[in-house]
Amino acid sequence: MKNSLLLVLLLLLSTGRLLAHGPATLRGTVTDSIAGQPLVGVSVGLVGHPGGTVTNALGQFVLTDLPVGAFTLRAGALGYRERTQPITLVAGDNRAAPFILSNAALSLSEVTVTQTRDPNQSLPAINQIDKLLRPVNSAQDLLRLVPGLFIAQHAGGGKAEQIFLRGFDVDHGTDFAVSVDGLPVNMVSHAHGQGYADFHFVIPETVEQLKVYKGPYTAKFGDFATAGAGEFSTKNSIDASQVKLEVGRFDTRRALVMLDLLNHNQRHLFSKRPESLYLASEYNFTNAYFEQPQHFKRFNGLLKYNGQLSERTSLTLLGSHFTSSWDASGQIPERAVARGLISRFGSLDPSEGGSTDRTNASAVLTTALPHDALLRQQLYYSNYNFNLYSNFTFFARDSVNGDEIAQTDARHIYGYTATYERDGELAERSLHSTFGLGTRLDDGTLQLRNAVQRQILDTVSTGRLYEQNINAYVDETLNLTDKLTINAALRADVFVFQFRGRAADADGALAPLTGRETRARVSPKLNLYYQLTPGVQLFARSGFGFHSNDARGVIQGTNRDNALPRALGYELGSTFKPLPGMVVNAAVWALHLDDELVYVGDEAVVENAGQTRRFGTDLSVRYQLTRLLFLDGDFNFNHGRLVGVAEGQNYIPLAPTFTSIGGLTLKSPQGFSASLRYRHIDSRPANEDNSVRARGYFLLDAVANYTHRRFRLGASAENLLDEDWNEAQFDTASRLRGEPVGSAPSELHFTPGTPFFVKVNASVFF
Repeated sequence: MKNSLLLVLLLLLSTGRLLAHGPATLRGTVTDSIAGQPLVGVSVGLVGHPGGTVTNALGQFVLTDLPVGAFTLRAGALGYRERTQPITLVAGDNRAAPFILSNAALSLSEVTVTQTRDPNQSLPAINQIDKLLRPVNSAQDLLRLVPGLFIAQHAGGGKAEQIFLRGFDVDHGTDFAVSVDGLPVNMVSHAHGQGYADFHFVIPETVEQLKVYKGPYTAKFGDFATAGAGEFSTKNSIDASQVKLEVGRFDTRRALVMLDLLNHNQRHLFSKRPESLYLASEYNFTNAYFEQPQHFKRFNGLLKYNGQLSERTSLTLLGSHFTSSWDASGQIPERAVARGLISRFGSLDPSEGGSTDRTNASAVLTTALPHDALLRQQLYYSNYNFNLYSNFTFFARDSVNGDEIAQTDARHIYGYTATYERDGELAERSLHSTFGLGTRLDDGTLQLRNAVQRQILDTVSTGRLYEQNINAYVDETLNLTDKLTINAALRADVFVFQFRGRAADADGALAPLTGRETRARVSPKLNLYYQLTPGVQLFARSGFGFHSNDARGVIQGTNRDNALPRALGYELGSTFKPLPGMVVNAAVWALHLDDELVYVGDEAVVENAGQTRRFGTDLSVRYQLTRLLFLDGDFNFNHGRLVGVAEGQNYIPLAPTFTSIGGLTLKSPQGFSASLRYRHIDSRPANEDNSVRARGYFLLDAVANYTHRRFRLGASAENLLDEDWNEAQFDTASRLRGEPVGSAPSELHFTPGTPFFVKVNASVFF
């Protein structure tokens, strides 16, 4: 008996000795000093020690396998004052180390280029800098925060912008996936274009963060994420309530109200822990610079709650509503201006325009699980309506009534996503695992009809859309050494395309257009990151992606075997700091696309342009010249061609070859701030044989603000040099009234860009 007791005692002592000599662990939560809300993406680590981590969706961090000794623990994020605390670690330590961070002036010397928990962001440091640095005056400006992305509007301001990125004319979103707070923006099988991404339901002052992912390298993105993806996040809380008024040329007016409804947690709804609830709304009106008044009206409303239900659980609730209506002058042919039929700002069919609205609801539950795991679940719903009148060809098809078409889209979108993340080990190396599961269902009615002066004549296509995507992915990030990280992922998507309706046949009679098809796509990804020095990170990325085809084309059989055209992308590059106040990102990339999709809205079909190949280089530079003065620039070179087409006939229409954006900014948290910005896109082929060219432009814009603790006064100016420039441009065959019947010359059609425009604003904070 004594021997047994002695043996047990020796075992306990031995176990205690082993535990005492085990590695140390630090855990904690990082919150902001104003609202007490958890901060996501804060870098935490031991100064002078390799490794480190970033806070998760609950603001929590875990540092494991730490050595014993005296260290300095650091927590920092761009726009927040860095905090440090001395700490002495002993063997077997498992202690808490919370941080509270306060806002601070922007300092690029504090920016790190080490890998984050989200390894495949193309420009994580630069995206954070741009959100704090670049002026944002509209929802359109939010998209311009994506380095290398250009937009063009050609239907009166209420329609989704045409997007250009990495040598792509993305149309309205076919090859660039956009989301806001986890809500997908792109519309599958839309009445106007595949992947249609109307971003106007976002209030710019509510946006907190942007994450950019160029190329098809990230498993959490599926459909449309070929050229890349952008994740926007709105604020979980606001620092103060705000009222803002704006007035500008061309009868431009805007009003904004943002209200903190909980007064920084002095009142509570569901929990005694930190909570926030705010309301934001805006109203816009402008007649714009066209001779035909635009009568553009837009209303946005957002209500958002975020709270910690317990130490391990947070809840985010969001509701928003957006509605807009407008008249448009459309795209006009160059010959109409040259002949003096209309001016650059005139219209050939003043009845163009439309209306749209979208209502969103979302609930996100985030739960910390045992073993350093995190589960995020989101349910969302959108009700969407769209009504657009367009006339691209005027009298080419119908010499009496004209060629106006009416496109309508009314749908419900239901979705669920879940991600499970866990930090673990593999062969004594740290491993971050993510498992994702999701589904999205689009249920709506689509119509394409002929019209004259917004009066319906007949129907070209009508029917009920039912399209569902079910997806799952696994994403593993393994630190092979202290410097080398590998990210490998696999994504699987299943699509159900269903459409039940009718379409006009060759004689104009409505014939059945009904069918159902199921298709699947598996997309592997492989990415490598090497931390050469603390200020230099090298990367090599690769992956397969895809964009879906329109359901009507799939069930008709025209695209049945090409429902999910594949894309293969790869790139080499580096993010580095040649100077303490300078951050540079450079990449050489290529993308091979199995099929370039071109949606023909006036026929409700998708044309298959065939295989394409694109190559390019991206360069982004951010430099802090002084404590308050910053210089930035993006330079993007692209080369793309159709594959299997004769030389000289293989240009990709409207694909940009060189774009650049940048500027000089004086940034101060209080007092005077200003920015002088430029935008440049070069001339490029508008058709396959380069016989028609879209015209490039160089524009200068400026913004100035004076900020006080209680108010802000500001002014912005676009096109300071008052250049004549074309915003949207297409090679289109059209016939004007009076031209010979059967004649439809093909030439450049354009929407003129904004002339010199100035706007002033005033804000009050309380």
